Amino acid sequence: MRPIRAACLGTATLVTLLTCTPVAAAATDTGSAPAGDKGRTITVLAEVQQLTRFPVLPETPGSPKQGDQVAVRSLLFDEEHNRVGETHGSCVTTRGGADEAEQCLVTYVLPGGQITTQGVYFNYLDQGPFDSAITGGTGKYAKARGWVHSKTVSTPPETPAVVRRFTIHLA
Repeated sequence: MRPIRAACLGTATLVTLLTCTPVAAAATDTGSAPAGDKGRTITVLAEVQQLTRFPVLPETPGSPKQGDQVAVRSLLFDEEHNRVGETHGSCVTTRGGADEAEQCLVTYVLPGGQITTQGVYFNYLDQGPFDSAITGGTGKYAKARGWVHSKTVSTPPETPAVVRRFTIHLA
């Protein structure tokens, strides 16, 4: 397979999905609990920087097909637009066509550690919200559990890149 740059807004958004969620000391924290406490909520904005789709059948144009893969990288910012980290993720299309589904794994690199997530993203064309499970972490996020909620904030042409708000719920 050879890499093909995605010009598709939907794909960029999907990626942002994976791009999804982390936190940092500079991120908006809606709770006052210390970092190690359960029940902490962190909010960050993710801007997709790179998104590459690897089609299973490169010679076949059209919507994503089962087995297609996407690699994505996003920068994470707090509400004041201070950079607080980045995400690295990959997705595999499990159901092709207009009602596409992708299984995604994303790692959020943050000050003090990393958070890993996993989830299924449905129908990227409608840019709807989605949730991913927190499967673990490192450093101050060791043994992390919870979920991340992702919502599209803006897409091209309003902004140069897809921007999503990730709300990280540490349980």
